[in-house]
Amino acid sequence: MIAPLAERMRPKTIDQYAGQQHLVGPKGALRPILKTGQLPSLILWGPPGTGKTTLAMLMAKSNDRLFYSLSAINSGVKEVREIIDKAKNSGGLFTQKGPLLFIDEIHRFSKSQQDSLLGAVEKGYVTLIGATTENPSFEVIKALLSRCQVYTLKHLETEDLKLLLKRALEEDEILNQKKVTLIEDQALLKLSGGDARKMLSLLELVIMSQEGDEITITDEIVLDKAQTKTVLFDKDGDQHYDIISAFIKSIRGSDPNAAVYWLARLIEGGEDVKFIARRLLILASEDIGNANPTALVLANNTFQAVAAIGYPEARIILSQCVLYLATSPKSNASYLAIGKAQQIVDETGNLQVPLPLRNAASKLMKDLDYGKGYQYAHDHDLNFAAQEFLPEEISKTRLYEPGQNTKEQAIRSFLKKRWEDKYGY
Repeated sequence: MIAPLAERMRPKTIDQYAGQQHLVGPKGALRPILKTGQLPSLILWGPPGTGKTTLAMLMAKSNDRLFYSLSAINSGVKEVREIIDKAKNSGGLFTQKGPLLFIDEIHRFSKSQQDSLLGAVEKGYVTLIGATTENPSFEVIKALLSRCQVYTLKHLETEDLKLLLKRALEEDEILNQKKVTLIEDQALLKLSGGDARKMLSLLELVIMSQEGDEITITDEIVLDKAQTKTVLFDKDGDQHYDIISAFIKSIRGSDPNAAVYWLARLIEGGEDVKFIARRLLILASEDIGNANPTALVLANNTFQAVAAIGYPEARIILSQCVLYLATSPKSNASYLAIGKAQQIVDETGNLQVPLPLRNAASKLMKDLDYGKGYQYAHDHDLNFAAQEFLPEEISKTRLYEPGQNTKEQAIRSFLKKRWEDKYGY
């Protein structure tokens, strides 16, 4: 059985590795580590097809280490423990020859599965390399994350992808049996989205689906073979970002018709549906906020649903969310409030917490009047007691300005009744 092109083109050395120069280049963060062989346990975080698995394999090869590999999709605690037992008996414990344990999609591991790795990592039985497409701060347990260095991989640049195309056509033993003329590469590059594996798979599809030994590759042929009507973004990607900008501004401007049109442009342009959902999640808070708090809930549920379902059905869920957000009342009050607060923090530094608000965790703290004078809100009428919650230097500073919408005008009225003239509501 012949391996796919992406597998056949997997680099054999670090020097053949495409992209990620900030990690493996001459001044890259991983370069010194690779030379010494003293690898720490680490997490490789980046989009699909950016070389996480390849980099892990090259780390093992460059330092002549045993290499164990697991996929979180089809492995559990049992498989993890079996490999750890093998690692214990492999020799090289506490040396630079210690085995590497690579876990792909580590974010899919449950808490108990991740917990099973802790002892082995901490005691040095294995050096863990985890690969994830999701933010490890949210998907990897804190105990394990604290024992790992996190390195971020980026989408491959256009030049990196072009180099891979050239190498594949020149060096692959199967492809170079044909006479391939690459007339246009924009479709290959843009449909890949910076994913090398996706690009090479599409290249192989285009070549192998044509009869004869003389193959011509154009954007039209690529789009036809990929069975997509994708409208290509311009070469430099400016139009791509313009469409995203138009999409967000249409929702912010409460135009559902324009919003769903630009959504269609993004989908037909091959945009990652999770990326679209992330932007909606941000917008729900930044541009709607407390004018309609349900918007954030719906956007969050949309992100989870889209991640679970994927394309093409995800387009329906995205459409529902986009139309809901576009037709919701708007407010950027939360966005402005945190901006003002951060500016004050930058200008004033570490202002002291008022004594009544401090945590009196010991007798000494109580003797120093920590917590003295604090009024427990629930002991008072309307569950409210007027007291100072801000540092003295910025007392009476109003950071939150309720927006001009029904929900936040009710909030303004609530705050005025509670605080009277203190904040000027």
